[in-house]
Amino acid sequence: MPGSTPIIAPTGAPNPVADTLPRFAAVPVLSAAFAQLIVLAATANLYGYHRDELYFRMLPPAAGYVDQPPLTPAVARFFSTVVADEAWAIRIPAMVFAAASVLVVALIAREVGGGRFAQGLAAWGYAFAAFPLIFGHVLLTASLDLLVWPAVVLTVIRAVLRNRPRWWLVAGLIVGVSMYNKLLIALLLVSIVVGILAVGPRRILASWWPYAGAAIAVVIGTPNLVYQWTNGWPQLAMGRALAENNADEVRILMWPLLLLLLGPLLVPTWVAGIVALVRRQEWRPIRFLVAALPVLLLLTFAGGSQFYYPLGLLACLYAIGCVPVTEWAQARFRRRGVVLGAVGVNALVSAVISLPVIPLSALGATPIPAINQVTADQIGWPEYVAQVEAVLEQADLPAENTVILATNYGEAGALDRYGSAALPAVVSGHNALAELDRPGADVSTVVLVGYQVRHLAQEFETCEQVTTLDNALGVENEEQGAPISICRGPLEAWSQLWDRIGHFD
Repeated sequence: MPGSTPIIAPTGAPNPVADTLPRFAAVPVLSAAFAQLIVLAATANLYGYHRDELYFRMLPPAAGYVDQPPLTPAVARFFSTVVADEAWAIRIPAMVFAAASVLVVALIAREVGGGRFAQGLAAWGYAFAAFPLIFGHVLLTASLDLLVWPAVVLTVIRAVLRNRPRWWLVAGLIVGVSMYNKLLIALLLVSIVVGILAVGPRRILASWWPYAGAAIAVVIGTPNLVYQWTNGWPQLAMGRALAENNADEVRILMWPLLLLLLGPLLVPTWVAGIVALVRRQEWRPIRFLVAALPVLLLLTFAGGSQFYYPLGLLACLYAIGCVPVTEWAQARFRRRGVVLGAVGVNALVSAVISLPVIPLSALGATPIPAINQVTADQIGWPEYVAQVEAVLEQADLPAENTVILATNYGEAGALDRYGSAALPAVVSGHNALAELDRPGADVSTVVLVGYQVRHLAQEFETCEQVTTLDNALGVENEEQGAPISICRGPLEAWSQLWDRIGHFD
């Protein structure tokens, strides 16, 4: 196809066609990014905050937290304070990250020779795929990774395939900044290095450029690494806690869910990318991306923390696959219809599953909350807070020696966001909140919200369940049906008891 011939750049050799990339397909690519941005903005306030967003907005500025680096909470706090204390405002960065990632994915297709149709296919298919929509809809630490992982792969492709080694420095810059969001970028880097060692070109590792990029990453990320070191590497402890809670489920579900990260109808395209990388001689210098995928899958399996970690690399393989799929589609007119139809159907199904397009009144009767936990975690927060306030009002508890103890950061964040100023102090032992505040020595009564009462009831003279949380929508989530209890007379000093209340997950 004219304008879509892959670039040939033997590693270490001069590249006479280094500047003969296909023209950037501005109209289809930018329109895809803009369309995604419009859809995300239009649906940003239809349900409610995600539990992580409620948590981020209440964390004070810090050099780091026990469960994560400081960037995402800082961004969330800035937008909720400066723009508006609403869900739509806190999600503006997630929308921007998602739209920017659309451009990067399209540029990967262009980098391997994809012309207008291939770039447009990469942009539109990815923009309205399942997990890009999920992570663009709510502000999670994974939202920034939508942009970071493909951007790192793009710079590596540029450095290797086009023999432009200075792009290793850009890769190092991106990695260094991303370390203030999550340290999981290390999984991608390890996978790429192992891929290079396995299938080459190994001469890359004999050059000083990749090491210069690594040095830049370390220099930029040093303050965050110093925080981790001086605080006993809490990210590793958090990873172990996640694995302890999630590993059995993740290690089973990650394999079928691999087909759902972008959507089942896009699987043939990223598979085509894998096959083409193996078969095409001109793509030999970046064949390590194929070898990197099983390494990343094995690391995800071994870690057992979250099943979605392969998403960023799959998005890149999808972009590369858009080139052979375009060549196949343009051989016959009907094939183009098949490809476009698959993208359209995948986008429609993904939007229904990933975005708040089902009316709240009907949501509980659908399987969506069970399929997409992010949706379930946006439901019921104002109702739950109202129920806690009703318990406090009926019990007429003295505020001066009463606290509300929330089992998890979602409940604590909801009470912080929606609770009245007259509420007693809200504390929680969940993750970073355990270090922020704890009950004073004179606290004798606790309104305990959530399932932690099962473990703490024996720590008090009396502990009585008053009611249970109910979102009145029939949506099953972590809070639905959870008890609200009133516990009196702690049997130990809070300085001792608090150590047993704190928990990572």
